[in-house]
Amino acid sequence: MKPEETIDFNIRWAWHRIARMYNTEAAKYGMTMSVGYVLLNIDMEEGTPSTKLGPKMGMEPRSLTRILKSIEEKGLIERKSDKQDGRMVRIHLTEKGLDAREVSRETVLKFNHFIYDNIPKKKLKGFFEVVGKLSEILENNDIFNNHEKKKN
Repeated sequence: MKPEETIDFNIRWAWHRIARMYNTEAAKYGMTMSVGYVLLNIDMEEGTPSTKLGPKMGMEPRSLTRILKSIEEKGLIERKSDKQDGRMVRIHLTEKGLDAREVSRETVLKFNHFIYDNIPKKKLKGFFEVVGKLSEILENNDIFNNHEKKKN
């Protein structure tokens, strides 16, 4: 099987291009795609517990810690103790963070509108079905052990 015929090659290739596009756009505002993604996942009114942010975005704690430190230094977020549970720290957007979040939101919307305008709805529906099924398979199965069992 040629690399370009594999599922993972095509997903990785497409994601690399999407990430590069987002990072190019984010750089115009002194951000990265990862920073924008974090900002989009912080509740604008209540803030978000720092312990919930990583799992919510599928990020490793170390990567998230680095990004949070960086965006706190840039004045995009602030950490506050939870009003009900002082042991919990919530991440809140500052005014500057709200502005950066809006730039991120508009960028994501613009990309999605462009894709929806350029790919027929029927093909997008098929894409979402395939990606959903792929995600379900990856979540619920031990692929390599199941593959070995079938071979035997």
